[in-house]
Amino acid sequence: MDFLIIDVLGQPLWMWAGFLTIVAALLAFDLGVLHRDGHEIGVRESLVLSAGYMALGLAFGGFVWWSLGAQSGLEYVTGFVVEKSLAMDNVFVIAMIFGYLSIPRQYQHRVLFWGILGVIVLRAIMIGFGAALVSEFEWVLYVFAAFLVLTGIKMLFIKHDGSSLADNPVLKFLRKRFRVTETLEGDRFIVKRPDPKTGKMVRYITPLMLALVMIEVADLVFAVDSVPAIFAITTDPYIVYTSNIFAILGLRALYFALAAILHRFAYLKQALAVLLVFIGSKIVIADLLGWEKFPAEWSLGITFAILATGIGYSLWRTRKTPTQQVRESH
Repeated sequence: MDFLIIDVLGQPLWMWAGFLTIVAALLAFDLGVLHRDGHEIGVRESLVLSAGYMALGLAFGGFVWWSLGAQSGLEYVTGFVVEKSLAMDNVFVIAMIFGYLSIPRQYQHRVLFWGILGVIVLRAIMIGFGAALVSEFEWVLYVFAAFLVLTGIKMLFIKHDGSSLADNPVLKFLRKRFRVTETLEGDRFIVKRPDPKTGKMVRYITPLMLALVMIEVADLVFAVDSVPAIFAITTDPYIVYTSNIFAILGLRALYFALAAILHRFAYLKQALAVLLVFIGSKIVIADLLGWEKFPAEWSLGITFAILATGIGYSLWRTRKTPTQQVRESH
C-alpha cells in the first residue's frame, strides 16, 4: 500500500483517489438513482440537491482544514466561493443556450450531467498546466493577476445578447460539419436516419448534442477566468482542483432554481467584475506591504462582502421590476 503515499502534484495519491471516488459516487448516484427516469427538475428538488452538494463541498473543506491546516482550509473555502460565484455568470449563458435551442427542462439535466464529465477532464488539464507553469515560472502569477484585473474591467462593459447565438461560430461549425436533426429525438444526442440523397442510414446529431457542445465550450471560456483567479488565491493544485469541481457540481444542481429568477441578479456581473479586480490585485498589494501572502481570512471576508453587496443591491433594485424590463435594461 506504499503507493498510496506517492506524491502527486504536492499531495499523496490517497487524497486524490479519495476525492475522485467521492465525485464518481456522487455522479453515479445522481444519474443512476435520482434522475434515472429523466424527469423535469422542479425548484424544490433543485434547492435540496444544491444544499446537499453545498454541504458536501464545505464538509470536504473541513477535511482539507483537518489534513492540511487552517491556512489551506481557508484557501479552499475562498476558492470554493469564488468559483461558485464566477460560475454564476455561466448560468446566464447556459439558460440562453437552452432557450435558443428550445431544450425542454426535462432534458436539461441530462445535458448538464454529461457536461460535468467534460468539465472534470478539462479543468484537470488546465489546472495541471497552470500548476506546472507556476512551479517553473513564479512570475506567471503576476501575468494571471494582470489578466484578472483587465478581465474584471472588461466585464463591466460586456452584455449578454441572446440574438448573438445565431452567429455563434461553434454553432455554425457544428451545423456545417455535421448532419443535424430539425427537432429533438427524445433524450438522445445521436440518432441514425436515412440520408435524403442515398437512402443509407447515417448518423445525425440532435439539438441536445448542440447544447452539450456549446455548454462545454462556454465552460472552457469561463475557465480561462476562474482558473487564474483561484491560482491567485492558492498555488496548491489539490485545493485548486477540488474547490473548482465541488463548486461546479453544486451550481449545476442549483441551475434549475436559478434559471427562474436570473433577472433578480441583474447586477451580479458588476460584483463579479469587482471580485476579479480584487483577486488580481491581491498579489501586488501583498508585495507592496511586504507580506509573504495576502491573509486568507481577509481574502475570504472581502470576497463575501463584495458578493453580498452585489446580490443585495440586485435584489433591492429588481424588487418591483418586471422580468423582461430588467433583462432589457441590463
